[in-house]
Amino acid sequence: MAKEKGYFRTSIGGQALMEGILMRGVDKQAIVIRRPDGELERKVEPIHPLRERWPILGWPLIRGSVNFVDSMVNGVKALMYSASFIPEEEQGEPDKVDLWLQKHLSGEKAEKAVIGFSVFLGLLLAVGLFFMLPTILAGLFTGIVKSRILRNLIEGVIRILIFLAYIILASRMKEIKRVWMYHGAEHKTIFCYEKGLDLTVENARAQPRLHPRCGTSFLFIVMIVSILVTSVVSWSNVWIRLVLRLALLPVIVGISYELIKYAGRHDNVLTAVLSAPGKALQLVTTAEPDDSMLEVAIESLKLVLPDEKGTDAW
Repeated sequence: MAKEKGYFRTSIGGQALMEGILMRGVDKQAIVIRRPDGELERKVEPIHPLRERWPILGWPLIRGSVNFVDSMVNGVKALMYSASFIPEEEQGEPDKVDLWLQKHLSGEKAEKAVIGFSVFLGLLLAVGLFFMLPTILAGLFTGIVKSRILRNLIEGVIRILIFLAYIILASRMKEIKRVWMYHGAEHKTIFCYEKGLDLTVENARAQPRLHPRCGTSFLFIVMIVSILVTSVVSWSNVWIRLVLRLALLPVIVGISYELIKYAGRHDNVLTAVLSAPGKALQLVTTAEPDDSMLEVAIESLKLVLPDEKGTDAW
């Protein structure tokens, strides 16, 4: 497929927040929030990848799990930061956990505790909902379906259906709909930059909102890879299968990460197939943004552009 003049793939990526966007570049990340008064709040921080301290964490297959957890931690921090700009009258009363943390821990320690607990809870929910629950439900077919391959396929289908149901139900929330719009703004802005166009609202508005390197695509690839990997190693006993699923998670995430990187770098039949399900799902997880959202996305991208042109090439 022919590319426009000046087109390249950037490693810069982002995450939609509450009325804002987190954009991560090569050596720094930026959070830009649209405050209730309409002005933009900017926060820029340096990035220190763990692979700089421990190079082994940057090796293929290993880096996938490391980057996934790192993204979760940074994402939770950014979401908490964006939520701090919500007017107090819209936040509601603090719950018992918040009150306990405020009483027993300092502001910084309380923030770290909330972030750690949120990441743990997020991982527990993801593993429980998308891996353990499908395995348990598929175990109900053990006495009916004798084929190990077919049982694994049933488990994979259940996993995908639960994932799709989760995304669709989340999309019905009013706050999430605006997050999806910011998600679309992030994709349009990245496309605008990759095509070598001036970073203006007009240019970004004309770009597609479905991007092949989106985290949504990554999660869907994880679902597909899990079917293939767990088909190789299986067990009749449902509890042993659960342990095997947990043990294979780093392998599944590692393979999925390498596939999404490959899909982002190449244009061929294989990458088109890899990207298609995730891009289709982005019809739900992204929405057309308004111009004010594009302004936020453009500003966040500008703040993380590298000093030396091309060093952010994918």
